[in-house]
Amino acid sequence: ELLPDQKVDKLEEIDKEKSPKGKIVFVGDGINDAPVLARADIGIAMGGLGSDAAIEAADVVIMTDEPSKIASAIKIAKRTKGIIYQNIVFALGIKALVLILGAFGLATMWEAVFADVGVAVIAVLNAMRALKVED
Repeated sequence: ELLPDQKVDKLEEIDKEKSPKGKIVFVGDGINDAPVLARADIGIAMGGLGSDAAIEAADVVIMTDEPSKIASAIKIAKRTKGIIYQNIVFALGIKALVLILGAFGLATMWEAVFADVGVAVIAVLNAMRALKVED
């Protein structure tokens, strides 16, 4: 029940109190939420009934107007981040191993091809795990 400028002032107060690693998440749906959605570290708009200004200012839009979907979105993001790290470590590890073996003359051309193309295919297959829907 605050006006847009009052909401921004309240957000600024909270911003001063948060830890340096902390993030401010604001969830809103109305036109008077747009300034705060833009100012927050993470702005989440309810897109089904929300105003165009709020949707435009937000970082994330929940299309079903169900705030419970925010928890699902965070879970999906964490899982995706884990898969990304797995792919990076795997690809760089295999390429470094083949590079070292090649420097000593122990790697064949086919091993180098696998380190390039094969690892890319395995990384794509691993990334496809993110498509699996968990509810």
